[in-house]
Amino acid sequence: MTGREGGAPLTPIDPSPVVILVRPQLAENIGAAARAMANGGLFHLRLVAPRDGWPQERAWRSASGADRILDAATTYATLAEAVADLHRVFATCPRPRHIIKPVLTARGAAAELRAIAARGLAAGILFGAERAGLDSDEMAFADTLVRYPLNPAFSSLNLAQAVMVMAYEWWLAADETPPRRLVTHETRIATKGELENFLRHLIAELDACGFLDNLPKRPGMVRNIRHFFQRGEVTEQELRTLHGIITELARGRRTRGRD
Repeated sequence: MTGREGGAPLTPIDPSPVVILVRPQLAENIGAAARAMANGGLFHLRLVAPRDGWPQERAWRSASGADRILDAATTYATLAEAVADLHRVFATCPRPRHIIKPVLTARGAAAELRAIAARGLAAGILFGAERAGLDSDEMAFADTLVRYPLNPAFSSLNLAQAVMVMAYEWWLAADETPPRRLVTHETRIATKGELENFLRHLIAELDACGFLDNLPKRPGMVRNIRHFFQRGEVTEQELRTLHGIITELARGRRTRGRD
């Protein structure tokens, strides 16, 4: 399967942990796991005793362009061989029982994996077979367990979903995208001076049409109008549009002799 053409131009973003699928059963799940890895910037994939052998064409069909991850994947007969060159091994485990090991959330594991990589150490994450996950002997190869804090009434994930959660947290641990931003395209956020100019225009026209004739209530009504427009980040384009609306409404009122 090596030397394929097509697919996304994926290359390793190192240092990054190795994803190790232990006894994966379906080629489609391996391909979907590679797709999830690509989303999170992971590249190194190891397969331990895949049930149907390797390579399998169906995996590439399920990878949605993550071909290079599958092209570079390596296979091992035993888990011991797959982790032999690693310094740290994490294992995903939904219900750790009778095991004395550190247990991290996916987010905590991603932070620790970043710290491990910064020290120049090689790490891997174990994912168990689709039907039952990792058994006790396989978890014994790990020094740290990872458990996802999901809905306790339903925490079932398929293999690709489990890889996706970990890949996402790995990527997020170093991502600097602001949690919130306003997309303004070709306009910009209006200044407070521009907003004040608009509010003067609006209040003058509201006075002219009689909307603010109730003098005892007028100050509170004006404050409410100001609070409404000061609540968020109004763009310069939006203010120009609102100016135009008010101007046209005022022109219509004057046309009807209600100036």
